[in-house]
Amino acid sequence: MSVPKLEIINLRKVFGNGSVVAVDGIDFTIEAGETVALLGPSGCGKSTTLNMIVGLEDPTSGDIRIDGRSVVGVPAGKRNVGLVFQDYAVFTHMTVFENLAFGLVIRGRPKAEITRAVHDVAELLGMQKSLKLPAAELGGSELQRVAIGRTLVTKPAILLLDEPLSNLEASARLAMRRELRRLQSEIGLTIIYVTHDQIEALSLADRIAVMNAGKLQQIERSSVICEKPDHVFVAGFMGSPPMNLLRGEIARDGAFTGFRRESLFIQLPPSEINSGRAGQPIILGVRPESLKLALADESMIFGKVTIVEPRGPEAVVTVEAGAISLKAVVLAAGRPQEGSNVGLIADPSSFVFFSGETGRRLAS
Repeated sequence: MSVPKLEIINLRKVFGNGSVVAVDGIDFTIEAGETVALLGPSGCGKSTTLNMIVGLEDPTSGDIRIDGRSVVGVPAGKRNVGLVFQDYAVFTHMTVFENLAFGLVIRGRPKAEITRAVHDVAELLGMQKSLKLPAAELGGSELQRVAIGRTLVTKPAILLLDEPLSNLEASARLAMRRELRRLQSEIGLTIIYVTHDQIEALSLADRIAVMNAGKLQQIERSSVICEKPDHVFVAGFMGSPPMNLLRGEIARDGAFTGFRRESLFIQLPPSEINSGRAGQPIILGVRPESLKLALADESMIFGKVTIVEPRGPEAVVTVEAGAISLKAVVLAAGRPQEGSNVGLIADPSSFVFFSGETGRRLAS
């Protein structure tokens, strides 16, 4: 069995004499050649985690292993981990060649090796014609490419990217996403990508690790995490718009068992969820894409459209039904008007249930 490229074991970081817990006992592994995005709101601990991996911060407790070897206590320069910052940190008084060569120069590598390595990376990044240009003449996406290339030239075991595209305009961000995907596929880089941008995470990462308040809430394949969130925080954070979450209970109505929230009752098919859970607090999650417009006599929920947000071929519709507010994604061509009354229906197999006490997903 192969050793993971990176292992994070019960990692914890505390600041201020224990008053601030930035990272609270997280565990995960990353395989060689995998791209994992650390995603979460500001202050969730993702950048602190990155800083501990690269060696800029020492963990309070726990372990960090690269290729099976603990690197806790090993200086940042000796971990063979590359870090690219949000603000590029490119030396604008140097040429592109000098920037790319910098890491090897300070390591004292032979001149011929440096020249060969720089030209190899420049070819990989499509910057052969820019090597003699002063970095000060480059645009934002080119500067970011230089920052990544300067790290790649040292052949790091792991490439860490901290919000690397947040300073770029929309078109440049799209181009750099394509560039990063190409680099990952061509040279098999192991990448950890810190971002608050879900679109970047979903488009670049093999798996997404969602953090909140220093804890790792879930790490899952990008194709799965939106549909099968393990925690109510992940459900309410992932997606645009995120999952609708309704707090209620499992209840009986005559011969039927279903989900009840005030006057709302949604009949559910027999399952482990509603078996023996009558009266217990529960949270029903339903993706906006799973809700469909329906006639009043066919609908699960009937309410008034309060907001319609066009998004090209689709529209996000907010429906208020008493104290309940739901968002549904519908085709723009058939979208209802604000103020109109509509019915909503969904296949119960698309529902996700969470414990009303722990917030954790219940087995389906």
